[in-house]
Amino acid sequence: MIEVRRAHERYPGGDPQAGVETRHAFSFGHHYDPDNIRFGALIACNEERLAPGAGFDEHPHSHTEIVTWVVEGELTHRDTTGHETLVRPGDVQRLSSARGVRHVERNDGTEPLRFVQMWLAPGEPGGEPDYDVVRGIADNTPYAVPRADAMLHVRRLAAGDRTAVPDGARVYVHVVRGAVRLGDAVTDGGQALLEAGDAARVTDAEGLELTAESTAECLIWEMPAEPTYG
Repeated sequence: MIEVRRAHERYPGGDPQAGVETRHAFSFGHHYDPDNIRFGALIACNEERLAPGAGFDEHPHSHTEIVTWVVEGELTHRDTTGHETLVRPGDVQRLSSARGVRHVERNDGTEPLRFVQMWLAPGEPGGEPDYDVVRGIADNTPYAVPRADAMLHVRRLAAGDRTAVPDGARVYVHVVRGAVRLGDAVTDGGQALLEAGDAARVTDAEGLELTAESTAECLIWEMPAEPTYG
C-alpha cells in the first residue's frame, strides 16, 4: 500500500514574523488530525526555514528521537548535555531526548537556513540523553537510530538514476529536492511522481525503486510496523 502526501497538504506553523516558517507532515501542536498522528515510529517530519538571526529558544524534549538534515545554510545546535554544534548540509544530527533534555536551534549565519527535522518514538521510554552528528554522510550508508529500531537512508540521484527502496513493514520517502517516480504506483490519477516536499508512506514495501526525473535528494526511513512505546 502506498499513500502519497503532497507538499501543499502540509500544515503551516512557526512564526513568519519572527523569521520561522514550518510545514508539518503530521499533526503537530494545535494542528490536530486524528487520522494523521504518525506513520510507524515517525511522529514528525517538519520542513523548517529560519531567517538569519531567527530560531527556537531553549525548549524541552523527552522520549523522542530527533533527527535533523540541513538542506541549505548552517544550523546552530546547543543542548543541556553540553553539546554545541554547527550542522551543515550533508550532516545527519541525532538528539535522543530520553528522560529529558533542553536545546536551542538557531540560524546564527547571514544566509537563510532550511532543514528537515524528523521525530521518532523510541521503543522504550527513559534512559539517558544521547547526541551524535555524522559529517557528510555518504550515499547508500544507512544511519541507524537504534532506540526507534529505525534506519535512515539518504539518496542523491542524477536524472535517470534508479535506486532500490528498502523492503520493510513501514517505509517513508521524503523528497528534499528534485522529482522522482516511485515504482509503478498509481495515485492522483497518474503514476506516483513525487516532487520536493512530497512524501510517500509505504506499507509492506517490497521490490520498489525510485527513478529520478531530475537531480534529486531523498530521505528514506525504514521502520518496523509499530514501536512498542509512543
